[in-house]
Amino acid sequence: MTDAAAAPAAAPPENGFRTFVHVLINTGLANITTNYLWWALTFWIYVETENVLATGVIGGAFMLFIALFSMPFGTLVDRFRKKPVMVWATLAALAVFCLDAAFYFAIPEAEMLDIERTPWFWIFAVVMLAGAVVEQLRNIALSTSVTLLVPEPKHANANGLVGTVQGLSFLVTSVLSGLSVGLLGMGPTLIIGIVAMALALLHLTLLSIPEPQVAHVEGRTGWNDVVVGWRAVRAAKGLFGLVLFTTLNNLVGGVFMALMDPYGLTLFSTEMWGIWLAVASTGFIVGGSIVAKFGLGANPVRTLLIVGAIIGLIGALFGIREWSWLFVGGMWLYMAAMPVVEAAEQTVIQRVVPYEKQGRVFGFAMMFEAAAAPITSFLIAPLAEYWIIPYMDSSEGRAEWAWLLGEGEARGIALVFLVGGLLATLLCVIAMLSPVYRTISRQYAESAPPQPEPGQTPDDARPLPPAPGPETDESVPNDRFGLS
Repeated sequence: MTDAAAAPAAAPPENGFRTFVHVLINTGLANITTNYLWWALTFWIYVETENVLATGVIGGAFMLFIALFSMPFGTLVDRFRKKPVMVWATLAALAVFCLDAAFYFAIPEAEMLDIERTPWFWIFAVVMLAGAVVEQLRNIALSTSVTLLVPEPKHANANGLVGTVQGLSFLVTSVLSGLSVGLLGMGPTLIIGIVAMALALLHLTLLSIPEPQVAHVEGRTGWNDVVVGWRAVRAAKGLFGLVLFTTLNNLVGGVFMALMDPYGLTLFSTEMWGIWLAVASTGFIVGGSIVAKFGLGANPVRTLLIVGAIIGLIGALFGIREWSWLFVGGMWLYMAAMPVVEAAEQTVIQRVVPYEKQGRVFGFAMMFEAAAAPITSFLIAPLAEYWIIPYMDSSEGRAEWAWLLGEGEARGIALVFLVGGLLATLLCVIAMLSPVYRTISRQYAESAPPQPEPGQTPDDARPLPPAPGPETDESVPNDRFGLS
């Protein structure tokens, strides 16, 4: 494999960006449905039981399942055309949600909510978890579709659009989930979600994604994809360091995943929390739109680390007083910064990894990164429920920390936010001072596609793909991507 393997074997189709927008909208609709049901589950169980441990466990389990299935999902994306992968993922999610709805209506709600004496809620949650996790397959397919359909100079902008749509999904689902659970209950919420997912599936079947063939640079169809993904990550110098940084950052992110909803539901009613969460989630739309308009600068890695440090400071401070405006405003800034981080990582991978292996690399990265958050979530939820919150509610805890965190009902959660946010900022500063930062920045710059000469089109400047031959990953010497 030559240097040309870093680019797609063929230029994006003429109307590729338009096709990408259609795929993005459909994926956004499916994500809205999945998030609507998953958040409804979280809101419902906390409102009915006020159990921080339950919300932390189901949130951590979601990320754990994503970690377990990310690599197989990346394999499917690389091995098959994108549209069939998306169709089967949506169909599987729809089937699972129908099964879960049948289970819900078969079990009395009072028994299902008795989470300490009956297993019904946990069965219900795990089945819904399966549908939510299967839908994540579409997100990997969407990331590789950027490379397939969008010209390389526009990758950062396309990734910004992804963040914008994700923000819109966050906004819509936070409002709908809170209002649906508060006003209708869990049963009607399930029915609404099933109907919406069926509409997404119908819309997807009408889309056309030009992908003439599935590329297999290995020249075989074996399923040794963890090794292939690992080699592709290691081959792009410094890329594993970027994945490792994001993994460590997600360890801290698990703190916010486990406790953000309980904190918000302490300040607001279920309906109002959904509405204020929607207000805060407009930050996703603004942040994604800024990236879509202006890109990420010459070095997306530097942008990622700077914004990551800012996110840590915001997370440390938005609960420092039990003021609703501070929490909502801090969440808005937090969410405005998140699309920048996500787009930066995706843009780097899309440039330095061959298109034919991007599904597995995205899956590999997601496997590592998603595995980190549940570790923290499973750890911090019981610590918060049984030690930190009771301690901060005691007279001793209030006396010791009131000067910093003020008075209020949720000072224990605020203390966790403070420590976690400061750790996240420290991690970003250390990463920016490390040799790995300079290595991956240099690799990204060196992997830039050739610029066209005056009078040339971008396609004229694109190197020709290597001639087909019998070589496999193991036999090609001097492989730039380290797959030999």
